Amino acid sequence: MNLSYWEIKTWLTNIDFTIVGSGIVGLNCALQLKKRFPKAKILILEKGILPQGASTKNAGFACFGSLSEIIDDLKNHSEDDVLELIKKRINGLQLLRETLGDNALDYQNFGGFELFLESDDTLYNSCLSNKDDINQLLYSIFNTEVFSFKVNNFGFKNIKPNYCFNPFEGQIDTGKMMNALLDKVQSLGIRILNNTKVEELSEDSNAVKLKTNHFDFTTKKLCIATNGFAKQLNIPEVKPARAQVLITKPIDNLNIKGTFHLDEGYYYFRNIDNRILLGGGRNLDFQTEETTEFGQTEIIQNKLENLLKTIILPNTNFEIDQRWSGIMGVGKQKNAVVKQLSKNVFCGVRLGGMGIAIGSLIGKELADLVE
Repeated sequence: MNLSYWEIKTWLTNIDFTIVGSGIVGLNCALQLKKRFPKAKILILEKGILPQGASTKNAGFACFGSLSEIIDDLKNHSEDDVLELIKKRINGLQLLRETLGDNALDYQNFGGFELFLESDDTLYNSCLSNKDDINQLLYSIFNTEVFSFKVNNFGFKNIKPNYCFNPFEGQIDTGKMMNALLDKVQSLGIRILNNTKVEELSEDSNAVKLKTNHFDFTTKKLCIATNGFAKQLNIPEVKPARAQVLITKPIDNLNIKGTFHLDEGYYYFRNIDNRILLGGGRNLDFQTEETTEFGQTEIIQNKLENLLKTIILPNTNFEIDQRWSGIMGVGKQKNAVVKQLSKNVFCGVRLGGMGIAIGSLIGKELADLVE
């Protein structure tokens, strides 16, 4: 790209902080940096036309973990670690709501529900038998019982007659959230350059030189907030994980309200605008879904449609309106990677599918690393 004197002078000179990624983490990082350094010149680079990755593609669950997920986490993490993870998710959700306000998020608290397949006695019995212990573990956070079992009254089929209910789970409008975040960031004079991909970076003692697909420039500090794409910038602790989603056309008299988890959380669905949004199925083909390529596969899309027909909307005619996918960042551990990579380079990545819950907090933690 042949840039003019004005373009270089105005947009690409004397940059104090550059953030790679304009998703939830990157935008919150920018807000916190502006709060700490009001006079700083902050630039955000985004490789997509819109915030690419998961921030504008997710299902909009304001959740902190289903009962079966917490039980599973306790197999690989200590009780203290699991409690800390949940606290971070709760605090992150609170920070998101404080930053933007519930109206801007279209936050709704219909509660969260975990459904169990009729054939899955093992998982169902495990959740029943561990419920009291998990409630006790979480009592220090909520001061009341979180999980209880209630009778299925949504007309779902081929599941256990009782589901697990969590009154503290909510849902948001993902598009409204990101639009409000972008508005807030840009109102503070923070510039965002879209369709700009970082291809290389090099560092000397005082600055970081960035080569993008359009131009080269120098920044004093660099914050990487690309989550599922972090491996492309030499952060090996993060693996990409594609999540496929579909949404129905509006359905008359839809009485399903809430956020729903099925089959250990590998499938999830919710109501939005009289439609059902349904995603998941990564467990059908982990290897193929470990990709940074957006797209759908027949095996997963067929499974999602089958779940709609046999479990979620068994007595209702429906049509699929849209299909899409997002790219999450996962790893062996559930905790995010927030650290200094070198003298002037920092990262906040690996959100493990909990971007809405922890993205605001990770963005703040990333900004707070920078001196």
